[in-house]
Amino acid sequence: MRLSDRSSHRILAVQASIPAAGRRLGQFTGALAVSALLALGLSGCGSMKPVRYYQLTHPPTSTLPGSPSTVDVSLLVRPFQTSHLYREDRIVYGGEGEQVGLYAYDRWVEPPVEMLQDALTRGLRSSGHFKHVTTLRSDNAVDFSLTGHLYAFREVSAGGIVARVYFDVELIDLKLGKAVWRHTYNHDEPSRGKTVADIAAAMDKNVQLSVQKVHDGVLQALANYSSK
Repeated sequence: MRLSDRSSHRILAVQASIPAAGRRLGQFTGALAVSALLALGLSGCGSMKPVRYYQLTHPPTSTLPGSPSTVDVSLLVRPFQTSHLYREDRIVYGGEGEQVGLYAYDRWVEPPVEMLQDALTRGLRSSGHFKHVTTLRSDNAVDFSLTGHLYAFREVSAGGIVARVYFDVELIDLKLGKAVWRHTYNHDEPSRGKTVADIAAAMDKNVQLSVQKVHDGVLQALANYSSK
């Protein structure tokens, strides 16, 4: 091989080594970037707040003095209509104005509209004053349906902190397709404190009161309706 050929060979070898070195440097830099991102991710995970969930209790309802003891009817408790806010599990707060917000790390175990349906179903069923209480639309044995519209299920701050529950409800004779009883429940239950846990406790008490009101109203309405 001539001298010029050997020189050309060495130059080509050096040129070929440059991209390889560049690739190794790029790989090293990429590895550092990935490590940095992982470190940031891990540190971010360590600082994340845990999500807290709250649920309602369902004590049995009682009968007011003078109310009929039982009625021989079956009830279907339908899901209430409501806005998308109460179809999710986030806890809603706000004032008396139009603006509302959602807590980031505090949630209900179920969407409020589902919790209300469950509370009404369990309360009416546990009272023992009705032949059958269900949520299954396919049940052909039901005589009356209970449905309504949920307007508010949220914390309200206006001179104090309260848990607001506001809904319309109606009882429908399924055979005749007509409403035999309507009622509006709108109550603010004062909170004992300012924490979300305090609000959840006040909301629990408010829902219990609403179930008792609906129970007594349905029981009396059915007693009057059957006597006509």
